Amino acid sequence: MSALRRAFLNDNAFDAIPADFFDGLTDLLEISLGNNPRLNASNGGWALPDGLAASAQQLQVLSLDNCSLSGAVPPFLGTMNSLQNLTLSYNNLSGPIPDTFNASGIQRLWLNNQLGETKLSGTLDVIATMASLQELWLHGNQFAGPIPDAIAACKDLYTVRLNNNQLLGLVPPGLATLPELQELKLDNNNLLGPVPPVKVPNFTFSGNEFCASKPGDTCAPVVVALLQFLADVQYPTGLADTWSGNDPCAAGWTGVTCVQGKVTVLNLPDKGLNGTISPSLGNITTLLDVILGGNHLTGRVPDSLTNLDSLRKLDLSMNDLSGPLPTFKPSVQVDVSGNLNFNSMAAAPDAQPNNSPHSPATPNGAPGSHGSNAAIPGNVKKTSSSVLLGTTIPVAVSVVALVSVGAAFFCKKRASTPPQAASVVIHPRDSSDPDNLAKIVVATNDGSSGTSQGNTHSGSSSLAGDVHMIEAGNFVIAVQVLRGATKNFAKENVLGRGGFGVVYKGELHDGTMIAVKRMEAVAVSNKALDEFQAEIAVLTKVRHRNLVSILGYAIEGNERLLVYEYMPNGALSRHLFQWKQLGLEPLSLKKRLNIALDVARGMEYLHNLGHHRFIHRDLKSANILLGDDFRAKVSDFGLMKDAPDGNFSVATRLAGTFGYLAPEYAVTGKISTKADVFSFGVVLLELITGTTAIDDSRVGEGEETRHLAYWFCQIRKDEEKLRAAIDPTLDVTDDEIFDSISVIAELAGHCTAREPSQRPDMGHAVNVLVPMVEKWKPVKDEAEDYLGIDLHLPLLQMVKSWQDAEASMTDGSILSLEDSKGSIPARPAGFAESFTSADGR
Repeated sequence: MSALRRAFLNDNAFDAIPADFFDGLTDLLEISLGNNPRLNASNGGWALPDGLAASAQQLQVLSLDNCSLSGAVPPFLGTMNSLQNLTLSYNNLSGPIPDTFNASGIQRLWLNNQLGETKLSGTLDVIATMASLQELWLHGNQFAGPIPDAIAACKDLYTVRLNNNQLLGLVPPGLATLPELQELKLDNNNLLGPVPPVKVPNFTFSGNEFCASKPGDTCAPVVVALLQFLADVQYPTGLADTWSGNDPCAAGWTGVTCVQGKVTVLNLPDKGLNGTISPSLGNITTLLDVILGGNHLTGRVPDSLTNLDSLRKLDLSMNDLSGPLPTFKPSVQVDVSGNLNFNSMAAAPDAQPNNSPHSPATPNGAPGSHGSNAAIPGNVKKTSSSVLLGTTIPVAVSVVALVSVGAAFFCKKRASTPPQAASVVIHPRDSSDPDNLAKIVVATNDGSSGTSQGNTHSGSSSLAGDVHMIEAGNFVIAVQVLRGATKNFAKENVLGRGGFGVVYKGELHDGTMIAVKRMEAVAVSNKALDEFQAEIAVLTKVRHRNLVSILGYAIEGNERLLVYEYMPNGALSRHLFQWKQLGLEPLSLKKRLNIALDVARGMEYLHNLGHHRFIHRDLKSANILLGDDFRAKVSDFGLMKDAPDGNFSVATRLAGTFGYLAPEYAVTGKISTKADVFSFGVVLLELITGTTAIDDSRVGEGEETRHLAYWFCQIRKDEEKLRAAIDPTLDVTDDEIFDSISVIAELAGHCTAREPSQRPDMGHAVNVLVPMVEKWKPVKDEAEDYLGIDLHLPLLQMVKSWQDAEASMTDGSILSLEDSKGSIPARPAGFAESFTSADGR
């Protein structure tokens, strides 16, 4: 049988197929088993064996229509380079078309009319990459989402049947102009906008929500503008279902208000909108109010909105928008509060090593690490008693005198002013003594106080019911304390918004600034609660000065809050992309190198040096937070995942941010620590170019040039183009500066290599960056400016000020190399021999 080249077994009554049927058919070119509906039907059908791809590598035609195939479309079919015709119609297949079909050479793809209750589904995005397609039959399934614009690249298509699905949105113009197209069936979907001017012999389009009845007829201008807006926010459910027809005022479109037949208000707050704001809104000249707050919109505010002469109110608050903000008339009320890149962001300080296996747990479901058996008493009272936020400040022996003087001054000052109700006093602890947990002094409403140290509680009985100290420095905090600190979560205290919820700035009674991340009530889903629990669980396991750590959390009813230290300089992205609009100074090369090294050390710790190994999965400039000294910490651990042992990868659902995603993760969903290395490489490129990870205006050919990593790879070997690509605030006419940037560019290039095996480990990145930072560290006189310490500050801030000054003085804001304890990793196979680094350890 090994010499068998073609087998035609269709139109029979076979009821079983041997498990080894395809084994050894090495010369097989074509096989047809169509119209054998009884094959293994009594056992729920059958599936193609995975070994088919290896045994029949020359297979060109696979015809298996109506033969009881069940389950998902086998991913290996997309990897068979010789396969040209694939017919799997009238079976019981379900699920999406696998990503492995990306750029497949298949010419005929028939997946139509699946018979099960659950049919083939998902989007058609992968179809648009299959440039060799000639016949595409997907009708009679449950495919959803828009028809991708990129389908216009499939120039050889001559028959397309997409009828009887759940497709929505506008029909791409390019579909109507395919040169070979002879048949197009779009019936019975949820398609919107104009009927495309298709001039083919067989074109059907009934049963949709088009605004016109004839091909080529146009929609009303206001409908065109609103549908373009709908497309740019990715056709959310609830809007696409009601935005049909050619008159938004007569049809009652959700979120659209009309006066005398004119659209005057677009009111879509808290609708879960994703995507960008379409410039087309600027064409609706009758708009008075545009209210889009509380969504997940990204990108820039379109300049076209400034052309709306009647505009009174533009509410874009609580999104993920970035600058620059266009200039509106003084009469327009513009609200962009709560957008991370328009406001400073908050994050937490470093925590000390956790020497206990226990982690938080409460009767209300407070999250903790797996295996925790440290429980909180069940009679937690909802009172206004304040809870001290424990912090972990390492104090070296060499500054005992300084701390003693400060503490004496601090205590003397406090002695004359007894603690008030709901006041907070914070005492440092020595991280070198794991048994010396933070000392807590809490004043209750009746003026009594209690102290908690180590694993014991003392003081009034009320304290035991209201205040609980968790080992490893984490605290359950009364919600009342956080309401007071944030002025009841006032709008003016909003710092930003993320997928979890809203971040607020808070100030405790002693002046200590904190950041409070509050889960929105609408976000209390299983996914959001998982991320809330994951962030606490992770932060109890990882402690490093370049990773944010949690101070405490609060749970009361539906309230879920996380508390971090305030980071006054916010996200790195603000200082790279919006510094002009926000009135900030551009980052110097020295600061950029220090930031890169801080991030590298934090990620090296996550990957290799801690008690647990983690993959961050969402490293980006918006998740790198800067203190007042511009020291960087990696934040946002809600998506972090345990790393597998060795160099293996683990399959997981796709998470993260496009532009920073490693290719193998975006395509297959398989991830390893090398995916974080890719993201780090993109951050390095942002640091040296001052441009965003994705930019539609980037010059080049093809869609991929929007991606910074791909674009930079094309130009970095050309010195002239490299100089032109560097952030203009960095003086590349200085050869010393350019040489340093060139080294960083080469490191970034290796970190963003397409193959994971070609990327270095984070330890290697640390070793490359250490001598670079050492080269640009400040002279001693610069550091001495930091030694002035205000003894009137609270002790927490006073000790922190000393730490910052001491770090700057001793090594020019360079952390000790002892923070990175791993040896220099071996150079990966194929890694440039010319690319070396000094051993900084």
